[in-house]
Amino acid sequence: MEEPLTLKDIELSHISKPMQSLVHECADFLGSSETTSDVTLLTEKLHTAQAICDVAWEKLNTGYWKDVQIVWRHLYSYGSLFKVLLEVKLGRSTPDALRSCDMGLLLGAPILDNILSRIASKLHSRLPPVTSADHLEKLEIQDSCLPPVPLEFPIKNLACPSLEHFAKEYLNKEEPVIITKGMDYWPALSTRPWSIRYLLEKVGGRTVPIELGSKYTDEAWSQKLMTVSAFVDTYILKEQIPELRDDICIPTYCCLGEKDEEPDMNLWFGPEGTVSPLHHDPKNNLLAQVFGYKYVRLYKKQETPFLYPHEDRLLENTSQVNVENPDFEKFPSFANASYSECILKPGEMLFIPPKCWHFVRSLSPSLSISFWWE
Repeated sequence: MEEPLTLKDIELSHISKPMQSLVHECADFLGSSETTSDVTLLTEKLHTAQAICDVAWEKLNTGYWKDVQIVWRHLYSYGSLFKVLLEVKLGRSTPDALRSCDMGLLLGAPILDNILSRIASKLHSRLPPVTSADHLEKLEIQDSCLPPVPLEFPIKNLACPSLEHFAKEYLNKEEPVIITKGMDYWPALSTRPWSIRYLLEKVGGRTVPIELGSKYTDEAWSQKLMTVSAFVDTYILKEQIPELRDDICIPTYCCLGEKDEEPDMNLWFGPEGTVSPLHHDPKNNLLAQVFGYKYVRLYKKQETPFLYPHEDRLLENTSQVNVENPDFEKFPSFANASYSECILKPGEMLFIPPKCWHFVRSLSPSLSISFWWE
């Protein structure tokens, strides 16, 4: 390691004395200048690291995620760091060590200048190619194969408006608009164009959270962790995978927010037919389409009385109505709701105002990035 292993990010006073001892035991062992090849001793320390992760895991899965104290996320990160270093020393497979890194990145909090991300990048570079060229050809997106989607109420589009014009006519008025030519300079659309092939080459062995089911309101919907390549083979991102973060840029329009902080970013990658049910978010949203095509339908927040939100607190921002096949006997007022719609194409950004309801269906394998800001 290039730096001494310290516990500067973790408030050990919040942790039981026995757990403190285990953490110090692993840190002292791995921070020692004396190396060992004793498999029995290394395996014993690996079990200790796993015990640290198990205790943190239990705390992370108690109650709501937003209420979890940061100390438990830091503890999980340290346990994951100890695990991956010991797995490497034991000569375990690179995918196993990489998964330990990614679990720490997904569930933990950054430690030691985001060391887990740096280790993960190095481990991933050692992996062989994950998918054959013949298989990749089948995944290429063909514009000519897209089904025609007639638009009755198209959303206005505008070529790279000035900040002043965007703020005055759209942001302040909470008016949706498609912005074209506003992301052409991104490496993801120019010098390092993103595609399924590119994602597999860059991050195919990384573990990510995925959603199983066409939409999250389905009874069969679930979440699991799997590698990007396994996801592509079967079903077709900021601190965890910086290789991708370097290919995108925060849209200039996000600087119009009231808070002096970077927007929240989420990457959405899925096969044709993936659906986001009609729902709304509390912040301004720029939905940037990198590759593939999406059908998007918007209902302004004034239409809420016609949209039948779920009563459950966890789904109160989601409509009970199936937009593509509405039950007008059960939801008669939905027929009175006005909407606008678009086909979001590569290189376009859709501005979705706060609490503006939106329904999304992928018309092809698709990748987009949401930028949420206040």
